[in-house]
Amino acid sequence: MEKIAVLLAKQLSHWGVNHIFGIPGKPVVPLILAAEDQGISFVLSKHEGGAGYEAAGYAMLSRNISVAVGTSGPGATNLLTAAAQAKASHLPVLFITGHPSITALGKPLGQDSTSFGTDTAAMFSSVTKFSTRIDRADNVESILAHAVRTAFSDVKGPVHLSIPADVLMEEARPFQLALPEVEALLSPNLKKVYSLLKEARRPMLLLGKGVHSAHAYEEITAFAEIWNIPAATTPGGKGTFMSSHPLSLGAYGLGGTDTAHTYVEEGVDTLIVFGSKLSDMSTAGWKPEHFPEQIIHFDADITFIGKSMNVPVLPVLGDLRANLRELLKMGGSEKERKEISIDLFEKPAAANSKYMSAAAAMKVINTSLPPETILFGDDGSHTFYAIKYYQTKRYGGFYFDDVFGAMGHGIGYAVGAKLASPEETIVCLTGDGCMFMHGSEVATAVEAGAAVLFLVLNNQALDMVDKGMKVNIGRAVGTKYNVPLQAAAFAASLGADALTVSTLEELQNALQDIFPLTKPLVVEMLVDPDEIPPTMRRG
Repeated sequence: MEKIAVLLAKQLSHWGVNHIFGIPGKPVVPLILAAEDQGISFVLSKHEGGAGYEAAGYAMLSRNISVAVGTSGPGATNLLTAAAQAKASHLPVLFITGHPSITALGKPLGQDSTSFGTDTAAMFSSVTKFSTRIDRADNVESILAHAVRTAFSDVKGPVHLSIPADVLMEEARPFQLALPEVEALLSPNLKKVYSLLKEARRPMLLLGKGVHSAHAYEEITAFAEIWNIPAATTPGGKGTFMSSHPLSLGAYGLGGTDTAHTYVEEGVDTLIVFGSKLSDMSTAGWKPEHFPEQIIHFDADITFIGKSMNVPVLPVLGDLRANLRELLKMGGSEKERKEISIDLFEKPAAANSKYMSAAAAMKVINTSLPPETILFGDDGSHTFYAIKYYQTKRYGGFYFDDVFGAMGHGIGYAVGAKLASPEETIVCLTGDGCMFMHGSEVATAVEAGAAVLFLVLNNQALDMVDKGMKVNIGRAVGTKYNVPLQAAAFAASLGADALTVSTLEELQNALQDIFPLTKPLVVEMLVDPDEIPPTMRRG
């Protein structure tokens, strides 16, 4: 017999978990100590939300389960946003939160996590695939097995367990669980897909972040080439198709290229969607008169299929990679399609300001970062500049969430990703607004030895909202910072190397010969606060 805290720590070690992220508190201390005894590093985050983002980034690059820990009550509620973001990113994160002793149920308790106080098991139920409280030591094995199986089944996602302090200290028989092997399900509609593709006159591929989740990069490229179909990505799908490929249209939607939008406006009869919900960000600027005649929609989740455009849709459910491989066996197109003209480096508008242009800065960043870079884009106008102007040079070299969109999550994702894969070149593109929210996680990177390059576009505002209000309403309220962030000074106070640049030449010099980094580096770019970002297609 062994204590539950020890059994959990041994199980995490067996699964290959080397880091857990969180902030200690009395109810979870036994688990943290037991994890350290098993050789698992506890990464002290600066906010539980940051811990959840770091665990998500860790899961993304390790392709394994990851763990975020928070104490009861506010520790748990601080993790809620990170859980919702992990769900939007389809990442198998195990959120473990503390709980006062179950034997004290019903008594007035500090940081209560029951239905008498803050029922955290219920709160997590809508932002995870499974959430429950474990009230008995002899239930831990079966509930943990169910939680992890749920995290990896169908569309991957986070799960949550609330474990009371006394349950962690109870004893149970040792157990060891294997990570579930997920069966690749095939769609029965593949022959119909083949027939529709044979009939298509001017098709287009639209690639979402589900391609990232399935790691179906090579299959997508082979499919595009065999059928000779141009490919655009959604904002969240950037990085799923090489920017330099002759069939690449760049991104569509917010931050989309003129090439992709022109192709749609000239007529698409068959739209083949891979792993996208077709959200308003992904379809921004797509007018009804340009809707395709037919959509073929590959996705693991049927929830949003057929809800964005009122046209006939053929759903292709199941494992994206497996479905593509089966489809590739059927052969491709014998048709000669009209050759498309693609401008890989659309020119940023000329700047008329004493500040550096954010669009022009992206061109410098594009040529300065090594081709093996993995860039995590945070949520804000800064990343939409990158979606339009940054050129991806490797599969999975760009990650961005265009569904939930939690500001500051990219900072944590980058830190967790670097700890999962220390050999990778990890860059986070973020903004001053995101740094205000979760910039303290730069200190986590410093303390954990995560040598991430943080590129901060500082335009002294919540820029995407500011420009959206001004363009669509005529005025903006509550979007400008009266006391702007000094991002480099802030980062230096957290122990990172940091500098501020205000010209393109300074930016180029700052990024010259810096890799491999030996510690976190923050480069703050003072950019034009009046520049209009490429986000105006969204009404």
